[in-house]
Amino acid sequence: MAFDIEMIKALYARFPERIAAARKVVNKPLTLTEKILYTHLAEGDATKAYGRGVDYVDFNPDRVAMQDATAQMALLQFMQAGRPKVAVPSTVHCDHLIQAKEGSRPDLSQAISGNKEVYDFLASVSDKYGIGFWKPGAGIIHQIVLENYAFPGGMMIGTDSHTVNAGGLGMVAIGVGGADACDVMAGLAWELKFPKLIGVKLTGKLNGWVSPKDVILKVAGILTVKGGTGAIVEYFGEGAVSMSATGKGTICNMGAEIGATTSTFGYDDSMDRYLRGTERADVADAANAIKEHLTGDPEVYANPELYFDQVIEINLDELEPYINGPFTPDLATPISKMKEAAAANGWPTKVEVGLIGSCTNSSYEDISRSVSLAKQVADKNLKAKAEFTITPGSELIRYTIERDGFIDVFNKIGAEVFSNACGPCIGMWARAGADKKEKTPLFTLLTATLPPARMATQILTRLLLRLN
Repeated sequence: MAFDIEMIKALYARFPERIAAARKVVNKPLTLTEKILYTHLAEGDATKAYGRGVDYVDFNPDRVAMQDATAQMALLQFMQAGRPKVAVPSTVHCDHLIQAKEGSRPDLSQAISGNKEVYDFLASVSDKYGIGFWKPGAGIIHQIVLENYAFPGGMMIGTDSHTVNAGGLGMVAIGVGGADACDVMAGLAWELKFPKLIGVKLTGKLNGWVSPKDVILKVAGILTVKGGTGAIVEYFGEGAVSMSATGKGTICNMGAEIGATTSTFGYDDSMDRYLRGTERADVADAANAIKEHLTGDPEVYANPELYFDQVIEINLDELEPYINGPFTPDLATPISKMKEAAAANGWPTKVEVGLIGSCTNSSYEDISRSVSLAKQVADKNLKAKAEFTITPGSELIRYTIERDGFIDVFNKIGAEVFSNACGPCIGMWARAGADKKEKTPLFTLLTATLPPARMATQILTRLLLRLN
């Protein structure tokens, strides 16, 4: 972490000058996205205004992250570069190769045994080239990045489409292929077509059972799975400021499902609290020193239609819980309309399994909401008729929810706790009865998905307990 804070301080020291240069050539107020992009130009200070959706531009990202399935080829390529160490801070996370089957301990043991050759290779290469290595069971790449490495105003790339999760801490974080990661680790610039900008203005405040995930489910219904292609989505407004940092991460994570290059939020008090809560007060202090540069200019948010290519406005006071799916993450249905929509479309409504977890649903905030309902069920000596599982996003989260008695409560009503890994969310799930190939309701409350056939059912408080 010592190396990281020095890198961050050096970046922040350049922010005012580089933003001033960008504002001069662009000749207008800047969005947060533009500030981050222009401060990371490989050429240094901006000398021209780049055309959105037109110009290809070279950038210097601050970090690289890789998960174990994609890191193998990326590191094999990097080994040919002839460098003694990586040029930027980089990490490998062993989270994709752990199958969810019997429970945390047996599944982790099986993964370590079955993937020994892969893990040994990744560990030895990481050690040789100065790459951080997170062993199996440590947690899911995106949650680990949010807890340890993401920082406001930074730019990172990762060999996973949901790298965008780090936007919850004000980064421009983008999922890439292994060759791109290899280039950046080798010290080369990274090329990206300068993105278009979509602004999402959030007014009001979340209430009742509405959660941050309902915001992105609503946005997905508006933009569809292709509506964000070639664009960065920037959230702003009083509603954005009122959300937690993990809630912001949830929204950014699912931005991958609308095709967005990435999503981000401006720096605010919730990010300050999260940084301090994850023992990064030095990062928070550094960010506070330049906080006016870590969000969009006031003129931008006052008149967003003048500065974004598209603007969406959502009143959180009126937002209700959504369920997205089945079969596609942009089929957004308000919970109040789901019964009639299911009947009209012939969707099965018997919920077989509820999954609590993944990189987006495993924050303390999410799990505490779920356990509040589970406690009521336990107090009435009831059991869940639907199978359900808990997948902590990291060892820190697993330890914390165990410390606070959450796991005991879940176990009382029949939960199964899986390893701190991707598991069901990416299809790494040996689900009992899957061989029957029965038609099941694949609704997504929020999931980091692969193809639609692998969509994990993120059914939390609304559909988990079939008590009647």
